[in-house]
Amino acid sequence: MFWLLQGRRNCKARLVNKDGRCNIEYGNIQYRSHFAYLLDFWTTFVEIRWRFVFLLFVASFTGSWFVFSLLWYWIAKNNGDLIGQNHTDAHVQCVENVNGLTTAFLYSLETQTTIGYGGRALTGQCAGTVALIVFQSLVGVFINCFMCGVILAKISSPKKRAKTVTFSKTAVICLKKGNLCLLIRVANLRKTLLIGSQIYGKLLKTTTTPDGETIILDQVDIDFMVDAGKDNLFFVCPLTLYHVINKSSPFYDLSADTLPQQDFELVVFLDGMAESTSSSCQVRTSYIPQEIQWGYSFLPIISRTKTGKYRVDFTNFSKSVRVTTPHCVHCFENGADKNNHNNHNNQHLQKNGIDNLGFQAIDINDYVHVTEM
Repeated sequence: MFWLLQGRRNCKARLVNKDGRCNIEYGNIQYRSHFAYLLDFWTTFVEIRWRFVFLLFVASFTGSWFVFSLLWYWIAKNNGDLIGQNHTDAHVQCVENVNGLTTAFLYSLETQTTIGYGGRALTGQCAGTVALIVFQSLVGVFINCFMCGVILAKISSPKKRAKTVTFSKTAVICLKKGNLCLLIRVANLRKTLLIGSQIYGKLLKTTTTPDGETIILDQVDIDFMVDAGKDNLFFVCPLTLYHVINKSSPFYDLSADTLPQQDFELVVFLDGMAESTSSSCQVRTSYIPQEIQWGYSFLPIISRTKTGKYRVDFTNFSKSVRVTTPHCVHCFENGADKNNHNNHNNQHLQKNGIDNLGFQAIDINDYVHVTEM
């Protein structure tokens, strides 16, 4: 059953993958539009893959050495410095020991990399050689700065910081503070904080307007909150995000039976600024209906040790336990079994230690049924 469910997940087309990458491609782009990529060459070079960065690194240096070696060879040939040319006793070389294409390439490499073995050097008798060595030195400095900037920008890309922020594999629907809510967990794996964190969601689905127009990937705003609010979060430990399912929620008409048959994608965003680098980053993930568990609640993962430190156990980060939950929002609002449910749920929480108020130390009994999607 698990493999069947996993296969259905993989077959479902996503706009946003679980790792945050967007599953979209562009076609029939006009050729003149490609010129815009050359105008914005810095962004183009920063966004290309590492294999092309290494190829550009090797090609830029090797190509510049070879091009300037041809210029040095041309100067040496015009001055009569090459092997096989007639030299007189009064002949003055422009560059010492540059008498062929190979030696011209070595001199170009030594000049641009400032190696300076001492075997080849300017004589100062030719004005063209002075101008050429100045120009090559400036070009070499420009290539060095550009390539160092590209590599540094790729290493310090905000996308890399986003790799250390993770979401739970599944979302759950259960009661929270007297409301039926959709819950998602998010954790920052680094001890450095994300400053000014903001969390929001988008529900993507295909809708049909009253005029009969079909809108693919129609976006509906989903508000997520935590107990401390939804903006400027103190993201020092894993947080549980929740969305209240009420009349203004797009999940209002769903039930435990109809949820798996739905066709939508819930994309969750976390925006923040890295404390150490002051660079903004965005973390994304998505959930399809088969990845939302109705009637489950996340297991607690925060406890306090005997030495007074708080400990986060990521073993239970995406694990959930079945809890008593109304079959639908309408059942809960009608209040037919609301009181009985609250009493039973409170008893269940006290017995199994699901609610971790005040970050107190917890004990989970072995007989609790735990599932992980």
